[in-house]
Amino acid sequence: MNIQRKELLVTSFALFSLFFGAGNLLLPPLLGYNSGDSWLWVAVGFMITAVVIPIIGILAHAKLQGTMYDFGKKVAPWFSSVYCVIVYLISVAIPSPRTASATHEIAIHPVFGTSPLLTSSIYFALVLVFVLNRSKILNLIGKFLTPFIVIMLLVVICIGLFSSSLATGASSFETPIVSGILEGYQTFDAIGAVVVGAVIIVSLKFKNMKVSQFESKRKLIRQSGFIAGSGLFLIYAGLIAVGAYYGSQINIDAALSTDMQRANLLRGISIAALGNFGNTVLSILISLACFTTAVGVVAGTADYFRGLFHKSQTAYVATAVIACLAGVGVGQLDFHSIIIIAYPILLFIYPITIVLILLNVLSDKVATPLVFRVVVLVTFVFSLPDVIGFVRPSEQLQSITAYIPLAKHSLGWVLPALLAFTITTLVQPKNKEV
Repeated sequence: MNIQRKELLVTSFALFSLFFGAGNLLLPPLLGYNSGDSWLWVAVGFMITAVVIPIIGILAHAKLQGTMYDFGKKVAPWFSSVYCVIVYLISVAIPSPRTASATHEIAIHPVFGTSPLLTSSIYFALVLVFVLNRSKILNLIGKFLTPFIVIMLLVVICIGLFSSSLATGASSFETPIVSGILEGYQTFDAIGAVVVGAVIIVSLKFKNMKVSQFESKRKLIRQSGFIAGSGLFLIYAGLIAVGAYYGSQINIDAALSTDMQRANLLRGISIAALGNFGNTVLSILISLACFTTAVGVVAGTADYFRGLFHKSQTAYVATAVIACLAGVGVGQLDFHSIIIIAYPILLFIYPITIVLILLNVLSDKVATPLVFRVVVLVTFVFSLPDVIGFVRPSEQLQSITAYIPLAKHSLGWVLPALLAFTITTLVQPKNKEV
């Protein structure tokens, strides 16, 4: 295997693994279970926010080849700085600790009966070791951990589908495709794209690979993004399908919390596919998938603050330590509680992240600073009702949002942002940056 192909596979595997964490493994099966005969439409919606947008984010990174700061700097330098700080704080406060929570609930506690504090302490101590050995991240994750994760996932999915009766129940969703889109928010993959994409770029520099030229590196990032995206697509579709087809065969107690339903369903599928050995496989799978994502999130956050302090290694280490300590604290909450906390935050930050990703892949002649400013402002304004409506619903707010298309689906920002983009593109001065 030549050097270029080897590096492409290692980078692709590493990118897949940095994306694929707790939510990516736990959310799709229960989504499929609840979608029943509408699982395909739910899968389409899920792919939009959990695969398509994130991979476009990687393509944007391939174009920019900078940091997350570059995603928002066309709006304004201050906006980009605030956006970066918010995203990184969210990342270390929610998705990173959530990986520890999922690992404890599914892989550790059922076997050892340990406390969440002990699990999250050991977990983030190991995360810190990996993050501080930064130059080895791509090799360790890309060469060893990810192939093992992918093989186990494919075995569970394939055996699960072939051994099921292929019978589905009725869907519990009124609008399956919208339910899939919103559930895709919970994977954090769009946010993950702007975070871990920067990790890949910095790691390539650390590895001193033979892709130092801009065009060569852009090609490598693009190709690895497509390969990782294809892998995510197959795994998500498989997990949703298995959840749908096992709906009539596995009993998950409706009285249980949602996170325990997710865990029991995934455990039931693993045992049905692999027998008693399925429990062991599931424990290993959860631990590895969650761990690699936590490493990517903490490394990305530490990279950003390292850059803020003139590439200070002390800032990198201090940020990594603080992020891991935050992970230990929040990681003691159960998985479902973290999701509930995350939802209104996602309704706010996800739309802005999506439009930044989409605008950054467009030509600079089209996506001028004026377009960035107008579209981001409109997105921000029209996403606020979704956040407020979730935190404090009121009849007065509902009467206002009734006039906003898609607002009842928490997507009221979509058409206004599209309209703002179209109008601003048409009326802006030609061949001038505003």
